[in-house]
Amino acid sequence: MFPLLTILTMFYYICLRRRARTGTRGDIMNSRRAIESNHRTVPLTIEVQQHAKEVIDFSSHYGSENSMSYTMWNLVGMPNVYPSSGDFTQTAVFRTYGKWWQQCPSAPQSFPRTPLKFHSQDYVELAFEEPVYPTSVDVLETYHPGAIVKILACSLNPFSQTLPADIRWEVLWSGEPASIGGTQARQFSPGIKQINFPTNLIRLEVNSSLLEYYTELDAVILCGVKERSVLSMYNIPMIDINDLSESDEEKDFSETDHINWRVDSVFKEHSNNGYFDTLPYELIQLILNHLTLPDLCRLAQTCKLLYQHCCDPLQYIQLSLQPYWATVNDSSLDHLQTCCTLTQRLNLSWTGNRGAITFSGFSRFMKVCGAELVCLELACCHFLNEACLEAISQMCPKLQELNLSSCDRLHPQAFNHISKILDLRRLVLYRTKIEQTALLSIITFCTEIRHLNLGSCVMIEDYDMIASMISAKCRKLKSLDLWRCKNITENGIMELVSGCQFLEELDLGWCSTLQSSTGCFVYLARHLPKLRKLFITANRTICDTDIEELAANCPRLQHLDILGTRMVSPSSLRKLLDSCKELLLLDVSFCSQIDTRVVQELVAHFPRVSIKKSFTQ
Repeated sequence: MFPLLTILTMFYYICLRRRARTGTRGDIMNSRRAIESNHRTVPLTIEVQQHAKEVIDFSSHYGSENSMSYTMWNLVGMPNVYPSSGDFTQTAVFRTYGKWWQQCPSAPQSFPRTPLKFHSQDYVELAFEEPVYPTSVDVLETYHPGAIVKILACSLNPFSQTLPADIRWEVLWSGEPASIGGTQARQFSPGIKQINFPTNLIRLEVNSSLLEYYTELDAVILCGVKERSVLSMYNIPMIDINDLSESDEEKDFSETDHINWRVDSVFKEHSNNGYFDTLPYELIQLILNHLTLPDLCRLAQTCKLLYQHCCDPLQYIQLSLQPYWATVNDSSLDHLQTCCTLTQRLNLSWTGNRGAITFSGFSRFMKVCGAELVCLELACCHFLNEACLEAISQMCPKLQELNLSSCDRLHPQAFNHISKILDLRRLVLYRTKIEQTALLSIITFCTEIRHLNLGSCVMIEDYDMIASMISAKCRKLKSLDLWRCKNITENGIMELVSGCQFLEELDLGWCSTLQSSTGCFVYLARHLPKLRKLFITANRTICDTDIEELAANCPRLQHLDILGTRMVSPSSLRKLLDSCKELLLLDVSFCSQIDTRVVQELVAHFPRVSIKKSFTQ
């Protein structure tokens, strides 16, 4: 009898405690009665359905900056393709898919301590006409669905002229990367979380690593109500017997929750650590090395011993703040300064936008923490300006890797400061507005560059001159990305190849000015024996001779993209597959002589190779 009474008493106590988080029991009961008495007079809210009005920001896209084909801008407005399936130029396509890009010579080293629940590789932000309380977000996927891993809503109205003091991002839905196992179109409508603010700014984050080919998105529909129903305004707790053991403090951390980056160092003078403090210092450090950054911040507030360990700069040799992009600001960087004096690799990608990080906050951090930096990732950091790049060049004397991917709001003049970073080994300028003069200066002074990404750099006037300078100054170059470079000719390619014979990766995708009849591809194959990746995407002139020269001279070839050629036969592909034993990826989409039957035969004979053949229905 007494044990049962004790259990019931404990259950009643827990129920009251959980109710107390939102109000007293009397308040709750009065609120419930008030709602019930007025239930018949509450007007029903009308759901609004909207298509995206504007693309605000994105991390990458397959298309050109000067066209609409395969670009993120295709997400604006009504669907163009859905419910059809297949490869259509009117859709939005991100730059990469699968795991092949992680196997390339130019692939960056991953960061430890990345939370297991952070899967995002790309993102796009969409603005809608009217702020609403979301009831659903529908994404129309028309080819290789399954890439979406997170949907977020922002409290900021992107059409407002002023920034609010506090900008909140709330996760509406999140999930694991998936491979649906097909190419059929679908309307992705996950169940979303209710939020307490209206929004007209939605962010999709994707991970395409499990997909067999590029994912294509056609449109995004935001459904919601302009006013919350009266019932939703009352926070009436529902007690679930299965949830009684979980308190608010025990819930998993979400990167969009507020992070208390500040670590207080005031503890009781006399604390009993049991036998934990008798462990070797190095062993405790090794144990803590498995914690995520927020966990370190929390643990540091428990006792002096753990404070010392959690704030040891050796714990922050490699630091990625990208998973926490929504909460990182000047204050965060200020509080992390004392911990990051020895940081060598720092990832600030996606952080600091909309005023969260300022030049003064960034420069303060660099002044304290830049001395040992070897790698600095700043992809999509729109807070960057010329002064920021100048600070990097002055305060990071050991810097070897700099990623400015999709920093498309940087003024062209700002890039001149990069030429002062003389030990650069890897430089990513994808989708930036760098101009020819600044790029020539960088190539002239940064002669140690091994990896250079100039994909979609539309402000370069003469790529032949750039190729000539690279050939003369950067002879150790291992990878070069010239994706969608519009004006390089056979002269530039031949000069480039003659001076950079250590090239292992070359992307000439959508370089429409190159012609096979000039012999440039044959020359390339004969002078680059170490070649592992070659993209000649959408070059209609690639022929059997080019493929056979690759087969004869590039035995280490692993990735080849010849999408769109009309002059390559099955026989030359068989020679290539026989000779290049390390080949893993072969894209022959829209190659007119390579039909589905041929692909099936090649796959049967060469199962080690992933042969891609997209289609349009």
